[in-house]
Order: sequence, then structure tokens, then C-alpha cells
Amino acid sequence: MKNTVKVGALTAVAALSLAACGAAPEAQSGSTESASSTAAANGSVKACMISDEGGFDDQSFNQSGKEGLEQAKTDLGVEIKLAESKSDGDYQTNADAMVQDGCTLIIGVGYKLASVLTTAAKANPDIQFALVDSQFQDEDGNNVEVSNGRPLIFNTAEAAYLAGYVSAGMTSTGKIATYGGMEIPTVQIFMEGFAKGVDKYNEKGSDVQLLGWDDKTETGSFVGDFSSTDKGQTLTEGFIAQGADIIMPVAGPVGAGTLSAIKSASNADSLKAVWVDSDGFLSTGDSHVLTSVVKEIGASVFDTVKDAQDGAFDATPYIGTLANGGVGIAPFHDFDAQIPQTLKDEADSLAQQIKDGTLDVSTPYDPSK
Repeated sequence: MKNTVKVGALTAVAALSLAACGAAPEAQSGSTESASSTAAANGSVKACMISDEGGFDDQSFNQSGKEGLEQAKTDLGVEIKLAESKSDGDYQTNADAMVQDGCTLIIGVGYKLASVLTTAAKANPDIQFALVDSQFQDEDGNNVEVSNGRPLIFNTAEAAYLAGYVSAGMTSTGKIATYGGMEIPTVQIFMEGFAKGVDKYNEKGSDVQLLGWDDKTETGSFVGDFSSTDKGQTLTEGFIAQGADIIMPVAGPVGAGTLSAIKSASNADSLKAVWVDSDGFLSTGDSHVLTSVVKEIGASVFDTVKDAQDGAFDATPYIGTLANGGVGIAPFHDFDAQIPQTLKDEADSLAQQIKDGTLDVSTPYDPSK
């Protein structure tokens, strides 16, 4: 994949060395097939996106996807449409509305849309579909291939490994923590990669403890959804009470609860957060964000729309890695001067080893499996 645009002014791993709907409209006669066929014949694209329950202002992957779509509108001149889901019950309604509205490319954000979009793709072979952060799946949750559907997936363990290594090198208490929204592979892959990075740092003779995830048993702490910020705050308060001074929430909007817990803690000045999906320092404006494990979702969405416009769309999965710039860690922003150059250099070296394949950071949750 080409990574044509970098949304949100993010930097990939090289930054380490530098700075470290409502109801569906009434269908017209033959609307689904004729609308998409006519658009294709005219060389026009109507790219539509459906959010998951987190909504487009989640300061995370829904927002990144929206930014990529809006960039496609600006740079490519395509027509776009957004449908925000407030609950799981909205997914089918929004998908039906997009089909009826003549969308030629329908993009779903998040694994929760997998079954709905898979069914829609099979029923509408003349419409192209893409799915962010998940393979297409049948009703039983089994991965399936559809000829008109492209998965946009990311091996975030590679970037999370670097964030775990840096966090282990920056803790003052010897304890850091992570937790997830739901116990699913796209969340667990962050937590496992983060843990592996901590383990790597501990090979130097340190004994940094990770709370919230055990990479030996592959079990950890989860709030159970991607919306309960109060649960995220409570979990974070518990980690802080146990001595953790750096916390990585992998829970979309729930991460706001972590930032609230940090800001209200008596030792707030010594606490830090690691964000995920987007550059949290930029998207949240919170100066406690040490770095972020970034998915270049916006770039993958933009490139998918461009491929649709150029007639180059196919079902080959896009897998974001360090090597292709699809994942990375964000700059250290306000903390840059506090991070020892030796730690930056070590993380840079690890990044290069991951890129060239000499360092294996694979997990059971790798999206290619």
C-alpha cells in the first residue's frame, strides 16, 4: 500500500530518531445495482463510511478513518458520506442506508461491523467494501474472503513493542500498566506487543513490572466495552494506587477516563499515558501523553478510495507494519528532552531489526494469521 497521505500530522517510527443515521432513504427503482454501476461507468466514486459505537469524535480510530475519507474528498474530489453509529443496533440500518443511497465504496470502521458488511458485500457484488481493523467474517466469527471486500488491518504489536520498551525505560516506579476495552484480538495485540517490549527492556537487568496484562497466560484487565470512561478511570486509579506511573489504555474513547484519573491524581506531575491508534498528544491535547502507538488508518482509507477511483481496487488485505509505514510510534512531544538519547537509539535499533526481520515480535493476534 502506498500510504499516500499521513493524516493528523503523525510521524512513523523514524520519529524516534528525530523526536523520538437515521432511517434509510427510500430506494428508487433498481437503486442498489444501477446507482453503483452508473457511478462506475462515469468513473465517479461515492465513498461512504460507517463508524462503530465510539463515533467519529472518539480521538482514536473512527476519527482517523473520517480524516482519511475527508482528505480523499479534498484531494481526489470524490463524493463522501458519513453514518455515525451510536450502538450496535445501528450497524445494519446504516449499512442498508449506504447501499440504498448509491454508495460505490462502503467502509466500516471496527470489527463489530464485520458480519454486517460481509453479508452486505456478498449481497451487493457491484459495490466495493472495506473494513478497518478486521477481516471480513461470517455470522460465527470465522474469517472469510469476499471478492469485493478489502480488509484494512494493522500489526500494531510491532509499534507497541517499541512503546513498551520506551515506557520501561522511562518509569520511575518500576511499574507500568495497560488495559483493554474488549477482550478481542485487535486489542490484545497492542497489550501483548507492549508486554514484549517491556520484557526486552528487562533483558538489560531491570525488573519493570507490567500490570493489566500477563504475556505468559495472555490474560489481563478489560472494561468490557469502548464507551465506559468511568470504568477506564476506575481501572487507572487502581493501577496508580499500585504504583504504576505510565498507563496505556487500548479502549478508544475509554482512554479519556485514564487521562482524567491521571490529571486528578495527587502525583499527576509524575504520571504519563501512552495513547493508541492516533497521536494522542495532538488528538486529546493532553500533555501527559508520552507517545502513541499509531495506526495510519487515515492513509489506508485514502489509498483505498484512490484505488477505487483509479480502477485498482481489489480484495488483497492491507496490513500495516513498521516496514511499510502503516504503524509506528508518535513523537515524544513535551517529553522529548527527558528521554535519554541512549534509550531513543536503542528503540531506533529495535525498530530497524523489526523492519528487516531480524527481530521477531510476532504474537498470536497477528492480523495475517
